[in-house]
Amino acid sequence: MSILKIYARVLSQLRPQARLASILVAANLALAIAQFAEPILFGRIIDRMTQTQAPGQTVAWSDLAPLLAAWAGFGLFSIGGAILVGLNADRLAHRRRVAVMSEYFEHVLNLPLNFHANVHSGRLLKTMLDGAMAMFSLWLSFFRENCASFVALFILLPATLFLNWRLGGLLVVLVLAFYVSTSFVVRRTERLQGKVERINSALAEHASDALGNIPVVQSFTRVESESRALKRIVDDLLAAQMPVLSWWALVAAASRASATLTILSIFLLGTWLHLHGMATIGEIVTFTNFATMLIGRLEQVVGFVNILLQQSAKIGEFFEVLDTQPTVADRPEARDAGRLSGAVAFEKVTFSYDGRRKAVKNVSFSVKPGQTIALVGSTGSGKSTTLGLLHRVFDPEDGAVKIDGVDIREFTLLSLRRNIGVVFQEPMLFARTIEENLRIGNPDATDAEIARALELAQASEFVSRQSDGRATRIGERGRSLSGGERQRLSIARALLKNPPILVFDEATSALDATTERQIQKALKAATRGRTTFVIAHRLATVRNADHILVFDQGEIVESGSFETLVAKGGRFEALAAAQFMTEPAQPAAGLEGLHEPTAPQARAG
Repeated sequence: MSILKIYARVLSQLRPQARLASILVAANLALAIAQFAEPILFGRIIDRMTQTQAPGQTVAWSDLAPLLAAWAGFGLFSIGGAILVGLNADRLAHRRRVAVMSEYFEHVLNLPLNFHANVHSGRLLKTMLDGAMAMFSLWLSFFRENCASFVALFILLPATLFLNWRLGGLLVVLVLAFYVSTSFVVRRTERLQGKVERINSALAEHASDALGNIPVVQSFTRVESESRALKRIVDDLLAAQMPVLSWWALVAAASRASATLTILSIFLLGTWLHLHGMATIGEIVTFTNFATMLIGRLEQVVGFVNILLQQSAKIGEFFEVLDTQPTVADRPEARDAGRLSGAVAFEKVTFSYDGRRKAVKNVSFSVKPGQTIALVGSTGSGKSTTLGLLHRVFDPEDGAVKIDGVDIREFTLLSLRRNIGVVFQEPMLFARTIEENLRIGNPDATDAEIARALELAQASEFVSRQSDGRATRIGERGRSLSGGERQRLSIARALLKNPPILVFDEATSALDATTERQIQKALKAATRGRTTFVIAHRLATVRNADHILVFDQGEIVESGSFETLVAKGGRFEALAAAQFMTEPAQPAAGLEGLHEPTAPQARAG
């Protein structure tokens, strides 16, 4: 996106405040006219006064009073107008800055997980803050300076030709020469500045990555190496930035020199014209003031172009993220799902991340409300992708996922996900209080409901031991808690949501055997009456599931109860043997007794 297109889009972000923006533009036009009128009036006063130098000519105060009054009036109007424009421009720019940040933030939260898997969170945060602040500075400079400058250069400058076309023509030529030289520098530095901003983003990403993994950095004695890596990025940044700075230093020097050359040129040509009777002294004074004013406007424009060039990459990144379309969105006719009963069916579902390799291929199975289904298989076999399709992290390329007989794409995303609770392998807690983390599952939960969820998740005891109980802040990603404590909070969060469908993605992998046994016992009550999906590598955790689906390379290769699959002697039996589970043993750590086994209804492939 060129810098002009970027600037046009930045201004288009003012559309929600179009009325105030239009008033400010009109005010800037009036200010530019007032400032343009001052040199003309001053020149007329000079001409009127020079007439008294002729023999027999005198000038009375009454002859000058109207011109002086008009000059003073325009001056006072310029001062008052500038103050009002400045105040309202500030307020408008601040309102729009926080508005575009909110829009960006909400948009990013709705982008699919595969987008976030490929973009660092530190980069996204830097893009939001830098992009919004860059647009704020451009809006502010537009209304305070640049709008009036554009009016002066593109509307009022050509109007000087009607006052004295010779002096006006010289001004136009000098301004055009300055514009050409500035455009040359912009073209030379635009690509260079883009490289600078890419390195800036890499710097933020590296720093965020290191700061987010302080325990690893310190434990593996990586402080010095991480610092060296950051210094290398800083060196690259300086090496990329210096050529840009050199070019714009040259432009700054040229703009100062042009001020002197322009005034000198106007004065010399004006003197020659005056000697030949083609310009009055007042016109010379007027055009000298024009030259001074326009050079000031040109310097403002040059400064603005410099800032725009520096900020364009940041703003371009901001809009690039904002333009990223979610791959999963509500259909126009999508309806609220209400409270679902939990009957789930996959009908020949196929999905690919890259359009080439199938992550899930021709998967079909059905689940009755209240059943517990386990998904097992090696890493990358398609288990998590399959359940990601259930709560529409992505949509299938072929086939359909149905709940209660309805394609889930017919439901709104909000109402669908309201019916599904997910406990991830990584607890993913916020740097907030324990209660705030729990209420993410149900913001309107009562104290009794929160206490019940904590009890079911075997979390009541350790929460009561915290310094401030449920009001205790638990640090970034819940680092003040142990792995098992974090996972129990995430389970309590899902239970507090009270959904008809629960998904456990290796939810007990971070727990010790004793705690895992306690939680599995508690989950017996918590999952009763809910359709439950369990992804597990430890087969002991799924021994008493109603049905087990064995995945391999995105397909269901076996299905049945634990005993049935072991008796088959296939892939599942090999997995069970590897975990010493083929010998009879008491099912201590499983989801024992969650439900009475029912007839299997899954269909492989």
